Amino acid sequence: MFDLIQRAIIPIVAAVLALAALLAGWVWVALLLLAVVALGIYDFLQRDWTITRNFPVAGRIRWLFYRLRPYLRAYIVEDDLHGTPYSFEARNLVHARARGETDTHPFGTERDVDAEEYHWIGHSIAPEPDPDISPRVIVGNDQCARPYSASVLNISAMSFGALSANAVRALNLGAKKGNFYHDTGEGGLSPYHLEHGGDLVWELGSGYFGARDKDGRFDAGKFRDNAAHDAVRMTEIKLSQGAKPGHGGLLPAAKVTEEIARIRQVPAHQDCLSPRGHSAFSTPIQMMEFAARMRDLSDGKPVGLKLCIGQPHEPFAMIKAMLETGIYPDFIVVDGGEGGTGAAPLELSDWVGMPLTEGLVLMRNALVGAGIKDKVRLAASGKVYSGMGLAENIALGADWCNAARAFMLSVGCIQAQRCHLGTCPTGVTSQDPGRQRGLIPEVQGERAARFHAKTLEAMADIVAAAGFRHPQDLQPHHLMHRTGPEKAMPMDRIHTFLPEGILRDAPDDTIYADWWAAARADSFRPGIDLVPARAAAKNIPAEM
Repeated sequence: MFDLIQRAIIPIVAAVLALAALLAGWVWVALLLLAVVALGIYDFLQRDWTITRNFPVAGRIRWLFYRLRPYLRAYIVEDDLHGTPYSFEARNLVHARARGETDTHPFGTERDVDAEEYHWIGHSIAPEPDPDISPRVIVGNDQCARPYSASVLNISAMSFGALSANAVRALNLGAKKGNFYHDTGEGGLSPYHLEHGGDLVWELGSGYFGARDKDGRFDAGKFRDNAAHDAVRMTEIKLSQGAKPGHGGLLPAAKVTEEIARIRQVPAHQDCLSPRGHSAFSTPIQMMEFAARMRDLSDGKPVGLKLCIGQPHEPFAMIKAMLETGIYPDFIVVDGGEGGTGAAPLELSDWVGMPLTEGLVLMRNALVGAGIKDKVRLAASGKVYSGMGLAENIALGADWCNAARAFMLSVGCIQAQRCHLGTCPTGVTSQDPGRQRGLIPEVQGERAARFHAKTLEAMADIVAAAGFRHPQDLQPHHLMHRTGPEKAMPMDRIHTFLPEGILRDAPDDTIYADWWAAARADSFRPGIDLVPARAAAKNIPAEM
């Protein structure tokens, strides 16, 4: 009995105090206390929740602190460097640059330079006096009639629906002001993407939103009409994304408004799930033919592929299809497994998909090793938010980088992680007009452009310190990485970087011999039994 009294102490004390309040004539106080007593009786008798059945009212305090836990961690507990997915330092850097506040740091680095994750760019005694502070990359091979000059930092794929209308407006205005591109994501081309005239990359996923027939298949006529917009500068086939590769896109029902349903041509107020794979193609050769068709339908605008790298023989199958058909996409975007999204199964986010560094190196080796890197540009996306992130990825083989969450932070996101619930406190990912009113596109668009410019300036400082004018001069050996507290190595001694054409001329001399042998232009399935081939292999890559 004493144990029961201890566990029910809150409603018991409330009952005693309510009686005292009634005797003292404090009716309103008594009513409030009786409400606590009633809640305690309800908790004690209900059958759904063990904690409140055994600890009436008190168990609810535990629920309260669970709800407060993310905010307490963010504002009180976490240090500057170890918050996830973005640390306080990262968030504060983006916010400072977006607002035009100082982004300098006093008293030296706070990072542990002996930690295994520490890495740095080697500087030169002869720095470059005049670095390019707004470097560009020409996208478009000789099969493209309308090449595009891209910034080395752009907005990664985020759909209207995943983002609010005001967030899309702000990002596109930032792209217009800062002269960089804005990837639409797979959710279709909305009026908000077109409102300010910023450059767009129209992404087409397996749902073909904005270019689909009544059965959800690709509609060439609708695609041609939308791709004809002047603002659409390139198109992109989404094969997978880092946060949930192999799953397809997901927009929760709470965010599928009538307007979004109309743009995507799907039922309103139901989960909008893209299929796991494309219906327009099923083999590497068919993929290249579809890319060529999209390029033709868009009147020669560059076309690209976006994917998170998974099984290594599959990128090589794509390369073999390019070589066999003679069709070359204008660019490939590698999305790292650490990429973010508004809604994804936890296991897919945590454990499926190759992280960006490994995926970028593999795709770079596939293109260079096949001798076609001059035809196909390479972009990287995955937690890029700083000048160092740009410099690092470009040194590893990327021509440019895309960022999604960093640009969300630049227009007001505070990493509340309510994206999937439709209750974003800053209106960035909410479809609630009451929440969206807090985000003023004209103000936040300016901040997105400022973040972009300041980040490019920071990258230019790094490039100049290394002795170069353009970031494309950075190479893997300029990037050093710790392999232990007493040892560091350049990245070209940690990862393999293939020489030009070796996969085409002497694949057996590379660490990718078995993956290359397994790759087929006519199928994504391996062409050999990889188990005995891998068991007998002499050159098994340590990084895989």
